Amino acid sequence: MMKTFGITILLTSLLIGTPAAAQSANVDKRVDRLEKEMRAVQRKVFKGGATRYFEPEIAAEKPTASPANTITTSAVTDLIARVDALEASLARLTGQVEENGYRLKKIEDRLAAAEAPAASAGPTTAVGSAQAAAAKASAAAEATPDPDRVAGVAAIVMPDTGDAVEDAYVYGFRLWDAKFYPEAQAQLKKVVAEHPDHERASFAQNLLGRAYLDDKKPALASVAFYENYQKRPRGGRAPDSLYFLSTALVQLGKKKDACRVLAEMQEVYPEVATGRLAARVTSGKAAADCK
Repeated sequence: MMKTFGITILLTSLLIGTPAAAQSANVDKRVDRLEKEMRAVQRKVFKGGATRYFEPEIAAEKPTASPANTITTSAVTDLIARVDALEASLARLTGQVEENGYRLKKIEDRLAAAEAPAASAGPTTAVGSAQAAAAKASAAAEATPDPDRVAGVAAIVMPDTGDAVEDAYVYGFRLWDAKFYPEAQAQLKKVVAEHPDHERASFAQNLLGRAYLDDKKPALASVAFYENYQKRPRGGRAPDSLYFLSTALVQLGKKKDACRVLAEMQEVYPEVATGRLAARVTSGKAAADCK
């Protein structure tokens, strides 16, 4: 502890019984409090060096011979001045500690921010770059159509009979028959979307499902077939859609559902099931292992 604080014991004994005793007691309390606070702050600043302390900026004056009242008054004044100086020193020291802590926090934040980009620039970035390059290459490949395919589609002629709906459906059929399945799908969806209530809509929707089946897309095919049966149960190709729906379900590994669909087809369309589509019903049941 600071050497000059030893004088407080002497001053306390001199102040007992004097008019300034109350003031001295208050000052002693301030000294005790400040000593504790100074120790705490200095331990924080001088870690591992508990004996290093700041000396007060105002040193104690050597007492001179004088009457008792003069000594008492002078000692109290001196002590108060030194306590004020000690408080000022403590305030400055505390401020320095807080400022250093703030600066250290900013440095740590900057280091953490620098480490984050460094970490993200590792393998993940490389993989992301590779994926982006692959995606770009794939998009470029798709954007560059196969000249032979373009020529083949261009060779498919849309009929011009004066019946726009019929011509549009036949064109979709020709694309499907030539195995241009994506192009056929786009054309047949257009027919259904533009003419949902036309008698050819049932044919177009059913053929759309078949185009999906032939394109190895049984899930999309099953949706197309079911919608055709649900929305147009009396359409020209509603029974066919139920049969092909069972085919799509078998490809999806849902044989029990396929059997239920075939059973419903026989119940709803008995004449077709035993007539035009009889052979397909039989082959469909065999494929689905129906009992």
